[in-house]
Amino acid sequence: MEKRLTPRFPFVASAELIEEGSDARLACRVSELSLHGCYVDVLNTLPEGAVVFVKVFADGEFFESKAIVIYAHPRLGMGLSFLDLKPHFLTVLKGWLLKALKAETR
Repeated sequence: MEKRLTPRFPFVASAELIEEGSDARLACRVSELSLHGCYVDVLNTLPEGAVVFVKVFADGEFFESKAIVIYAHPRLGMGLSFLDLKPHFLTVLKGWLLKALKAETR
């Protein structure tokens, strides 16, 4: 059983990943979000431990962070853990999570 630091919420948003070192860009979709990471739906997964820059777009705002691939499900998606969150983007993330929590409790 996986241990999570914080709860994950269903969250749909478009996103872009840039792999560190190669500058390869992957368009993807966020399907789950938490305070510490997210799950992205993407066909071309990266290996565990790969470092990426993730940019997420939702509700007219965007969030960006460095992240590490924690696990990958080939041809399905990857779990990412955020690294070095900037205060502004932490505020955006908390706002999205609050909306997701309210939607879930309806």
